[in-house]
Amino acid sequence: MDKSIKREYKRIVVKVGTSLITSRDDYLDENFIKTLVSQISDLQLAGYQMIFVSSGAVAAGRTAMKGIVNDAGELDRQVLAAVGQGRLINVYEKSFEAHSIITAQALLSKRDVNDRLGYLNIRNTLLALLAHGVVPIINENDVVSVDELTGEVFGDNDNLSALVASMIDADLLIILGRIDGMYDKDPNIYSDAELIQTVFELDSNIDKLAGPSIDFMGRGGMVTKIEAAKLAIASGIDVIIANGTFESVITKLINGDKIGTLFKSSGSHVESRKRWMLSRSINEVKIIVDDGAVKALLKNKSSLLPAGLIDIEGKFKRGDVVSIVDINNNVIGMGISNYDSLDIDKITGVQSNKIKNVLGYHFGDEVIHRNNMILL
Repeated sequence: MDKSIKREYKRIVVKVGTSLITSRDDYLDENFIKTLVSQISDLQLAGYQMIFVSSGAVAAGRTAMKGIVNDAGELDRQVLAAVGQGRLINVYEKSFEAHSIITAQALLSKRDVNDRLGYLNIRNTLLALLAHGVVPIINENDVVSVDELTGEVFGDNDNLSALVASMIDADLLIILGRIDGMYDKDPNIYSDAELIQTVFELDSNIDKLAGPSIDFMGRGGMVTKIEAAKLAIASGIDVIIANGTFESVITKLINGDKIGTLFKSSGSHVESRKRWMLSRSINEVKIIVDDGAVKALLKNKSSLLPAGLIDIEGKFKRGDVVSIVDINNNVIGMGISNYDSLDIDKITGVQSNKIKNVLGYHFGDEVIHRNNMILL
């Protein structure tokens, strides 16, 4: 692919760090938050699908509990997060309401994302919110995520934003802080350091350039941002690391202005998702569908409904990746199943509006939603 080709972005994740939305006196900078919200709102109303990942719950709690609780230990941090999260989301809700945009809050921990069913539920919910024109506001659940639980903390929401972007097949991840981007050397030490505008390949040389962050309140520095960029571009997502204090920075980035550092992905998220599903598909497990379902899948890009099922082979759990085959055993595609094999056996050939009557519960009208499917 020509490196000069500009990709068209539709679904965009914007991540802001604590230092960006918090003034140096420990208070949330509500005026600055309004400027960020205004840009996101304008893009949302222009037809983009916007997802907002925000740090700041602990800082908001620190503001409310100043002089009462400090953040010397993890328990203090959890207390501050519990106090501050409601205050933080309230600021965002009011700011978005001024633009007539509905928001939804999602507090995630790494365990939620790593769990098979948790991943499926989060993905389905976020995609449904986007389909309804809602802006999800996502933060790490600091109340339950603690450093002592190895691997349970994302790292200042940088890695969280990349995981979310990958989960919902985003086109672009924008990581905003108080750093201009990635330099060829540490700008805090070398006055002749130059900003790297575009990175086409993340290798060991890039890791050496990840110097300390000048952020003064967040947990993440350039190292976590590079880690996030690696994860996102592996999923076919472009990443931009930029200084959020630049005027109209989000709008300018979407318009193609050369601000910050752009990390170009080598492929599409569709290709990446196909590789992901192929690596996780279960051998000897199949869902067999009739000719009508094949036509609906291939020509209409529809979801797989129980009415089009003929039979299943093998046993699998809800959230597993299974193959979809026609009556001649040709593989049509594969996807993440909303139901386990025992459930599907019961609802094979059943109309979607009868699923709850048959099972007594309902995980959706689709056996495999088109958002969770790839066609081969």
